[in-house]
Amino acid sequence: MKTFMAKADEVDRKWYVVDVEGKVLGRAASEVAKILSGKHKPIYTPHTDTGDFVIIINADKIALTGNKLDQKTYRRHTGWIGHMKEIKYRRFLATQPERVFELAVKRMLPGTRLGRAMIKKLKVYAGPEHKHQAQKPEVLELNI
Repeated sequence: MKTFMAKADEVDRKWYVVDVEGKVLGRAASEVAKILSGKHKPIYTPHTDTGDFVIIINADKIALTGNKLDQKTYRRHTGWIGHMKEIKYRRFLATQPERVFELAVKRMLPGTRLGRAMIKKLKVYAGPEHKHQAQKPEVLELNI
């Protein structure tokens, strides 16, 4: 029996909408990363993007456990010497809630061309509205 290898043009992609209101950031991000990479499908192939599209709504109402809102920091470097920028997650979540969820998912995907292709299938919105009704997304309840 031969091993099945999925081809990128043969993959049937679905659209899912996920409401993350009150969900824990890391647990929700890991489930979404699994869907984006296609690990929930029986045709999963590691070197091919077999994942589905995911729409995240209510990203501004995501939860962090413990004291992470005040203790956890997001760090980035501008590229200039000594220009490390830090921001606490409470402020980061208040100003850019979409970016918080995107970064959590992005860091769970591979850092290769394949990972960059996967993250493009993630659409994050702070409120309950999204603009992808034409794709007829299915509501997906995360088991977390």
